[in-house]
Order: sequence, then structure tokens, then C-alpha cells
Amino acid sequence: EILVQMLQSWIQDVLSLHLLQFLLHEYYNWNSLIIPKKSIYVFSKENKRLFWFLYNLYIYEYEFLLVFPCKQSSFLRLISSGVLLERIHFYVKIEHLGVCRIFCQKTLWIFKDPFIHYIRYQRKSILGSRGTHFLMKKWKYHLVNFWQYYFHFWSRPYRIDIKKLSNYSFYFLGYFSSVQINSSMVRNQMLENSFLMDTFTKKFDTIIPIIPLIRSLSKAQFCTVSGYPISKPIWTDLADCDIINRFGRICRKLSHYHSGSSKKQSLYRMKYILRLSCARTLAR
Repeated sequence: EILVQMLQSWIQDVLSLHLLQFLLHEYYNWNSLIIPKKSIYVFSKENKRLFWFLYNLYIYEYEFLLVFPCKQSSFLRLISSGVLLERIHFYVKIEHLGVCRIFCQKTLWIFKDPFIHYIRYQRKSILGSRGTHFLMKKWKYHLVNFWQYYFHFWSRPYRIDIKKLSNYSFYFLGYFSSVQINSSMVRNQMLENSFLMDTFTKKFDTIIPIIPLIRSLSKAQFCTVSGYPISKPIWTDLADCDIINRFGRICRKLSHYHSGSSKKQSLYRMKYILRLSCARTLAR
């Protein structure tokens, strides 16, 4: 079904699409003695590579069309022959966007907002933008209409959550991220008069999730569930230099990945657990 839905946006002949869908279903459900089961392994559920390929291709298709209006000016400056073919393909998509503008004319202009950020990570998509709650609801229903119109994909609106970053923290790329509002007092002096003024600044705060990391270290037998460091019994038979090198690599990777945290206390605690676990492993 995913393959047919993708081809539906490329092939305009409806009869060919129905014929292709019929052949795929018949080939998938054919279990006669003429064709052995090994020959239909390509369409079996155990072959996850094909389905992941179709899934990624489907995601790439709608993301490419979603981001295209934002990159339209930089894209048209390319003159290579390979891009020229894609350019013809994109002009067809622009026509579809024009029809979609008639279908939902109050929301398509949001595409050109330069303060929109789109990220996809671990089968989850995050779309960040500034604006009111009503504007975010327009974004939500625009995406649903966009998927239904262009990809013939009936999405579920309740699966799209609207969160305000100033009141909500979300887990992303190994961090708990949120927007903190910091206030500062500024003293202004104008001639003989002076007055105090409060200024508010927004700061994107990233915090290391200490509890999930301690659980991961506990599963790897570096500490207990409560975070108490213990020796790693599997590495006790190794040489001292090998034990030190392995703990050193883990500490370096942990530092490199979580060095962007705004609060370093959690990172220092993780390093302390690993160092004390290394010392206990060497002592045995």
C-alpha cells in the first residue's frame, strides 16, 4: 500500500495504479505449488529492509515537498543537469501546492515563515514555530489536509500534540529540552533620574536525563539501580590497561555527547559513577 501511495503522486494513469495494486496483492497472497515460498520472500513481513526502505522513501517524499517552498529561492539557482530533471518534477508539485492553496488557502502561507524548524528523530517529527495557539492549530489541520490531499493518507489528528515550550519539556536527542524565561534587573540612569527595569529573556535549556542514564548504567552493571557504583564483573579478568581504556572510551563518548547540557552537575555525576566503578573493577 505504501508503494502504491507513493506512485500515486508520480503516475497520473489511474488504471495503471489499480493494475499494479492488484498484481502486488495477488503476488503477495499467492501460495500455490508453482511458486515456492522462497521466491516471495521479497514481499514477506520478515523482510524488514524492503518495508523500511518504502517507509523512508515515503517520509522523504512528503518532507521534500513540505520543505520545498522554504528552499525555493536557493534551489532555482542550481543549473546541473541532474537537478534540472528534478526541477521539472518540482514544478508539477508546485501546481499541486497551488490547488492545495485553494483547498486550505488560510494556512499555506505559513510555509514561508522563516522561523519554522522541522526535525525528525526516531520515527517522531517535531515542528517548531513561534505564534499563538490558534496558529498552531491551523498548522495541525493544515498538515492533516496536506497528507490527505497529496499522499491520500488519512492521518489521525489526535496523534499531533501541540505543546508550548515555555510550559513543557520534551525528550529529544538524549536531552530534556525546554524554554526557560530568565528575568534580570537593569538600572537605567537618565540625567538626575534613575529607575529599575525588568527584562525577560528566553533561553533554550537542555538537561541531561539522569534517571534513564542511571538505568542504562545499571543494566550494563556499572552501578546499582539507585546509582551506587559497583565493579563490572565481566571485565575483572582483563588487564588493567584494557579496563582503563574501556572506561576512558565510555567517559569520552558520554562527555562528547552530553557536553551541550546547560547544567553540568548531572554529567559530573555520571563521570563519578564510571570512575568509581573503574576503581572498584581494578581493585578486584
